[in-house]
Amino acid sequence: MERAAKALTRAITETWSERTPVVVFAGPGNNGGDALAVARMLAEQNYQVSVYLFNIHNHLSEECEANRRRVAESKRIKAFTEISLNFDPPKLDADTLVVDGLFGSGLNKPLAGGFASLVKYVNQSPAKVVAIDIPSGLMTEDNTYNIHSNIIRADLTLTLQQKKLAMLMADNQQYIGQLKVLDIRLSPEYINATEAQYRILEESDLRPMLLPRSPFAHKGTMGHALIIAGSYGMAGAAILATRACLRTGAGKVTVHTPKRNYEIMQLSAPEAVLQMDHEETYFSEAVDAEDFDAIGIGPGLGRQENTAIALIAQIRRAQCPVVLDADALNILANHRAWLQQLPTGIVMTPHPKEFDRLAGAASSGCYERLIKAREMAEHLHAYIILKGHCSALCLPDGHIVFNPTGNAGMATAGSGDVLTGIITALLARGYKQPEACMLGMYLHGSAGDIAAQTTGQESLIASDIIDHLPQAFKRLND
Repeated sequence: MERAAKALTRAITETWSERTPVVVFAGPGNNGGDALAVARMLAEQNYQVSVYLFNIHNHLSEECEANRRRVAESKRIKAFTEISLNFDPPKLDADTLVVDGLFGSGLNKPLAGGFASLVKYVNQSPAKVVAIDIPSGLMTEDNTYNIHSNIIRADLTLTLQQKKLAMLMADNQQYIGQLKVLDIRLSPEYINATEAQYRILEESDLRPMLLPRSPFAHKGTMGHALIIAGSYGMAGAAILATRACLRTGAGKVTVHTPKRNYEIMQLSAPEAVLQMDHEETYFSEAVDAEDFDAIGIGPGLGRQENTAIALIAQIRRAQCPVVLDADALNILANHRAWLQQLPTGIVMTPHPKEFDRLAGAASSGCYERLIKAREMAEHLHAYIILKGHCSALCLPDGHIVFNPTGNAGMATAGSGDVLTGIITALLARGYKQPEACMLGMYLHGSAGDIAAQTTGQESLIASDIIDHLPQAFKRLND
């Protein structure tokens, strides 16, 4: 706890000066113990600290009790109040810093009574709020039935060692504010021994996955990818997926697209082989798939009925891994019985609205959608990437892997088409589905991060992600 408190204190002092009056609200558990230790350390650095410890049932955790004694004995603490019954909260001004240590990751029910009233009081005040580990009232995983008005809205959350699942859900951003993950040097053995259904990717996970590139390699040994994309007016989606596929190292890329796209495809992706559909403006015919090592279908495909029939025929005909995105998923949403015909190991890359069309609306938010995706991946033996902030890969065994790379600048048209091309190329090169999905979403986000350093997030476009894939590969290989 001392190690955690030192890291927490350091993070606070890096942002707020000793002239900032500090009010610490500490609960009866270990989160409160952390808050008390932080209060003591801030006071030792000449901060004016007022501490309020809630000991309603006269039962503190062992760590909290130990830190209570040290705070009570401290001559540096401005004021220490232990509350067992009634409580009149202090005035919280705009220059006040509130340290929220009421409840941490052990919370399993919504706040009520006096604690709920205190949370509302803090949220209505102009004070800045730092939450220790997780904002009080926010549960670490499922907040479907939480009372959202009874959750602290922090300006800064200092979480310990790793992000909690709730912090990866977009609808909880309003409570978390800025998020910092503090390394408190827990042993790798302890972390690895902790059972979890989800994890966050790290570069150290990915480097061993990278396949060596033989000095004797030629285009025939580096995989042949097929991209089926681009209806009339949506040739750009086909171009982006194709260029991303090429940039990710596929030895050969063939694009099947309507006749009307011939000239723009030839000019935009001269390295690709063009295979024209017999229709002028839409995909209408499944192609012979024997020669391909992976197929990516969907970007800008359109949703005509003939396209839908060709899509399911193509999926049935495939003899290699398949990636479904965009309109391929929208077609399946209109023909849900076809989901049972998908081959084992298929990859799907929906954004939230595409997934909701496929599986039904997630009325209660991100967590419900994530659980639905996990269940669908298990049922179909599929690999489902829910795209967004910290994209989530749901594996057939029920585990979920989150991607830490990427930024808000990538919320732009065509970004998903790029991901389709990347994953299709990796599959064509011989990566298995889990490795291709993990590497694909990580490289996609990393390229976006590198691009944003030059363009800024506001001006980032999908082509920038493709242009920075070489640096993303290089960073991962270094």
